[in-house]
Amino acid sequence: MPVSATTTCPTEYLLQICGVSKSFGARAVLRDIELQLAKGELVSLLGLSGSGKSTLFNIIAGLTTADSGSVRLSGEDISGRTGHVGYMLQKDLLLPHLRVIDNIALPLRLQGLTREQARAQAQGLLPVFGLGDAAELWPGQLSGGMRQRAALARTYLYGAPLTLLDEPFSALDALTRSAMQRWYLQMAQQLQLSTLFITHDIEEALLLSHRIYVLAADSPGAPSRIAAEIVIEEPQPRSTEFTLSPAFLAYKRQILTALGNI
Repeated sequence: MPVSATTTCPTEYLLQICGVSKSFGARAVLRDIELQLAKGELVSLLGLSGSGKSTLFNIIAGLTTADSGSVRLSGEDISGRTGHVGYMLQKDLLLPHLRVIDNIALPLRLQGLTREQARAQAQGLLPVFGLGDAAELWPGQLSGGMRQRAALARTYLYGAPLTLLDEPFSALDALTRSAMQRWYLQMAQQLQLSTLFITHDIEEALLLSHRIYVLAADSPGAPSRIAAEIVIEEPQPRSTEFTLSPAFLAYKRQILTALGNI
């Protein structure tokens, strides 16, 4: 059954977001955000469009500076600093003039490795990410799911201890999206990934997450806050049958209540 939990900023977490607030001019977007993620967890940040999910994503990635509060990674304050987390946006952003293996190897090239060295390291990842025969293909020759796997391999090769994913499967058709969700769970377990997953899809969050933070405003025009933290006790992997269970409906009702839709 659904479990709610109050949060603090204990030091044992990999990621700690403590008291983060953000305004753009006179418009307050986020207020006193408290969020934690342990090593190996997949935690979802769920909210409606315009709730500030992407703003918080950018603050964690160091692309935007919060007005107050801090972002800590393994206890170190990384507020306003880039290069400490890996992140992937909704679009895969593969470079069309580079072959798949060179797109994946790009983080290593930026770190100073030669093309041959970077390719050699990336080559070992291709079978792991289901791209064993795709090394010399161009991005335009890949399916949507393969493009996302290539982008995720590139993000993984960046080597950051935490990966931020901003609705990475939202552009895929329903069947491909479901397959990618199952594949990512397997990959996360195999590679012991720590993931903050941003989504507005309740079913996706419930299928993938260890915990879900619901981001919502108290009233129209008010800044968003963490309206609920929900611990999903159902073991992984979760089958589609879970979406028909009383427990799933109870979790969904709790999320909708936190979003203000009930």
